[in-house]
Amino acid sequence: MQFTTRPTLQGTFGMASATHWLAAQSAMAVLEDGGNAFDAAVAGAFVLHVVEPHLNGPAGEVPILLAPAGGAVRVLCGQGVAPAAATAARFRDLGLDLVPGTGPLAAAVPGAFDAWLLLLRDHGTKSLDDVLKYAIGYAEHGHPPVENIGATVDSVRALFETEWTSSAQLYLPGGRPPRPGVPLRNPALAATWRRLLAETARSGNREARIDAAREVWRGGFIAEALVRQSRRPTLDTSGERHTGTLDAADLANWSATYEDPVSYDWNGWTVCKAGPWSQGPAFLQQLALLPPELPEYGSADYVHLLVEGCKLAMADREAWYGDAAEVPLAQLLSDEYNAGRRALIGSEASYELRPGAPGGRTPRLPDLARKPAPLADEGFDPMGVGEPTLARLSGDPRVAADGSTRGDTCHLDVVDRWGNMIAATPSGGWLQSNPVVPELGFPLGTRLQMAWLEEGLPNTLTPGRRPRTTLTPSLALRDGVPVMAFGTPGGDQQDQWQPHFFLAVALRAPVRGGLDLQGAVDAPNWHNDAFPSSFYPRGHRPGALTVESRTPDAVVAGLRRRGHDLTLGPAWSEGRLCAVARDAETGVLSAAANPRGMQGYAVGR
Repeated sequence: MQFTTRPTLQGTFGMASATHWLAAQSAMAVLEDGGNAFDAAVAGAFVLHVVEPHLNGPAGEVPILLAPAGGAVRVLCGQGVAPAAATAARFRDLGLDLVPGTGPLAAAVPGAFDAWLLLLRDHGTKSLDDVLKYAIGYAEHGHPPVENIGATVDSVRALFETEWTSSAQLYLPGGRPPRPGVPLRNPALAATWRRLLAETARSGNREARIDAAREVWRGGFIAEALVRQSRRPTLDTSGERHTGTLDAADLANWSATYEDPVSYDWNGWTVCKAGPWSQGPAFLQQLALLPPELPEYGSADYVHLLVEGCKLAMADREAWYGDAAEVPLAQLLSDEYNAGRRALIGSEASYELRPGAPGGRTPRLPDLARKPAPLADEGFDPMGVGEPTLARLSGDPRVAADGSTRGDTCHLDVVDRWGNMIAATPSGGWLQSNPVVPELGFPLGTRLQMAWLEEGLPNTLTPGRRPRTTLTPSLALRDGVPVMAFGTPGGDQQDQWQPHFFLAVALRAPVRGGLDLQGAVDAPNWHNDAFPSSFYPRGHRPGALTVESRTPDAVVAGLRRRGHDLTLGPAWSEGRLCAVARDAETGVLSAAANPRGMQGYAVGR
């Protein structure tokens, strides 16, 4: 048995894994109280809004993959669309060539809240009070904040104090950023949820009350406050003050939706992802590009193969993925197409962005995608651009190279004793990307920065269409039965870290009779920056590859010989994975969580 930072947890009752221990334990508390995996996930998600406000919020977004026991895998899309007034021409008329990385102009229709409540209504068993009480408690009475909340607030302190004063009131108590060990409270958020519960108390049965709460979000006091905030001129990364495009009709006319997943079969596994409005199919393309025989796991040849396959898949993402045009997904995942693409992988590192021509179509890249971003001039971070862009008073989105103030995302997985399973990646609505709505205690999101302002692209900013998101949870099946839910924060790195994790599970020896989830989480990981970032200012660096410094010296040397522009990152810096699993034959459940950052935890019994 190999050494790991923690054991892979095993049990038979329930498992939860999340990027914050309080969310994982809150989800577990719901399981202990008789709730199912979907009840637990909703409770954990609302806790994440409170304890990781620099990583997600109620006005952000979330894609969810769910597998009800005995039912089909489904995608629940909590990615809101561009408002009706958010046209590319309107943004260009403002003198912009990119959507700003911060401020209300970058706000899509908020999607997370409605998605979580739709999940609770259709698949949960608990009441709205039951699942919100944990978040209300932490918001009202406080929680000891993790270090990165204070570091993030400190990085935007001047902006908060001079421009985003509603954020300063919440996140600079006594004029100081939040500190570990000193409870951080959000009384406005607690009051928002208490008012929501009070206004819907007489709305009927469990399902009717949940729908009533969704209507309050769409057209009640919450919607009114969000629209007021959108209309406030706000300094953003362009260096100018802009108002947003979100209005009451946008909120009233949108709801989360269910759809079928995209899937790919590989070596007896079936991996399910959200559609090409996310970057999820890029994971599947990387599997499709693998040859029948793989190099030795973890060797320089193995890492080189995965990196080069990732570059090809991400080039296709740039040329073909988006919600504003039909995506030729069947061709992109076909054997014929990937045989031709696989032949492009040579023994040397590639330095070109090389999208393919599925079905004979001519690929088209955004003009800015062809212009690599210099490190110093555009604030490119060789440790991973990550998400989100940090707002700065000067409009400079630069992030500390050690990652100490870089934003990110959250993740949450749950499996219960009945076999229900869920993977979700909440994000957006970050404290550092928009001012706090003073009446509500949380900010708007900024997901429109994913879209391009150049016309005619699959991801061109288009009213009523989803900006292509980097959020990409995963669910894997064996012989048609769901066995593993997993995912990670990390922006463009999510579908780099996840294939590496998945292959580590699939290729390495099991432990304790089950999947070696923790070993796969702990394994040295990597990412490349050879394609345009999805985040403002959309930089990239051809040939760049970052590996953890604990990667064996022979592998590092081998990658350098192959021509990769290699950066040695900190020993524990690549990947933020969570995972849960269920053995279909024995019913044994398992879970693991990322030790990097000393924040993610799995719990269960």
